[in-house]
Amino acid sequence: MASRSLISKLNSIKSTPTRIVALGRCGSNSRLAGAILRSSSAHNCPSTPSKHFYLTSLIDQRAYLHLSRPFLNEILTIESPAFAESIKEGDVTFLKKVGDAVAEDEEIAKVETDKTTIEVKSPKSGVIEAILVPDGSTITANMPIIKLRVGAAGAAAPKAEAPAAAAAPKKEEAKPAAAAPPPPPPQQQQARVTPVPSAPSHSIPVAQVPVTPFVASSSAPVDISKISGTRAETRVKMSKMRQTVASRLKTAQNTCAMLTTFNEINMGNLSELRKAYGDQFQKKHNLKLGFMSAFVKAAAYALQDQPVVNATIEGNEIVYRDYIDISVAVATPKGLVVPVLRNVERMNYADIEREISSLGERARQNKLAIEDMQGGTFTISNGGVFGSLFGTPIINPPQSAILGMHGIFDRPIALNGQVVIKPMMFVALTYDHRLIDGREAVTFLRKIKSAVEDPRTLLLDI
Repeated sequence: MASRSLISKLNSIKSTPTRIVALGRCGSNSRLAGAILRSSSAHNCPSTPSKHFYLTSLIDQRAYLHLSRPFLNEILTIESPAFAESIKEGDVTFLKKVGDAVAEDEEIAKVETDKTTIEVKSPKSGVIEAILVPDGSTITANMPIIKLRVGAAGAAAPKAEAPAAAAAPKKEEAKPAAAAPPPPPPQQQQARVTPVPSAPSHSIPVAQVPVTPFVASSSAPVDISKISGTRAETRVKMSKMRQTVASRLKTAQNTCAMLTTFNEINMGNLSELRKAYGDQFQKKHNLKLGFMSAFVKAAAYALQDQPVVNATIEGNEIVYRDYIDISVAVATPKGLVVPVLRNVERMNYADIEREISSLGERARQNKLAIEDMQGGTFTISNGGVFGSLFGTPIINPPQSAILGMHGIFDRPIALNGQVVIKPMMFVALTYDHRLIDGREAVTFLRKIKSAVEDPRTLLLDI
């Protein structure tokens, strides 16, 4: 009786096609399942119905039906990504506007934090229905920022735009070329170029001097290279990364007792080493042999000899590390970042060059993760790539020292009682005098000088 009643209810559904999924194992349940399947097939159910009925339980010949309906043009709320524990907020920049069609996994926004830039991608294809926060505003983690209308329009729109774009040149070619406007009469041309005499500047009152109006800032990003004019001012919002860099540098100045010691390095032997083995090194490792690997390895060697330079102050305690993680400062369009090379004491030249190349490329593409920049026991900054001759670097807290490299220039030096021309580089070590004494700092820098000028000392451990 229950089976007939259920089948009659199913046959009464005429408004929309149905598809029945029946779960039955034995006895009257299996007969009921077969009857339901036959009843549903009589309606010629399509492959993609708008309603699905699921027969989920058959107990005592009674069926329990659960209804679910897939919603076309569903509105999906997209939230900001989860941040790392050390990141509290970020500035959002939208790459799409309301009404734009987006595909699945297409980048629709990016969040710039004080350490990295996080991409926001569309989870499904659809059309941007609404933007919930202003462009350039500060947001927190898991905050609703975009409403997306899910549907086929998002996937079909980009394909439809391609033929239209291809057809545009044809239409332009079909149009006849417009006739050029006739040149103005000679009298008019002469009137245009004739300058109007002005009164002497000393005869114009100050109150009548024209003043360029102030240009108000906007939330949209400004291309600094296009800023022009003589007296105009343009205000651009400081990025989160630049704000953090400024704050940390000022904190370092106010906290550390910074002192800098200098030395110079003869780069002749290292330059000859690169000329002699550079091609073989590149052929085997598919990497160029640069100067950074020599300085990073020399710094690791010197840090093992002077462990206090690798230490840090925490409260009233000194923390010594038995590992060496060197931060390498990399300049990006958005600011200075310092990705970290881990366990440098175990690396050779090839390992260092490979890791520096990988981190530098990711930094320029804004794809560095938070983990890539956390930690670090010592920092190396190479201002020589910009032609710097001399400078004093600032410590990167909570580290206790930083090595500054500079440009290589030919200079006369005294060598074996003779004046010769050699490629020379000034190096600077800025250290926290609260922890590191002058003896340790000078010894550390001389150790780097020795390892760079003659890499054989690394092999002999002298």
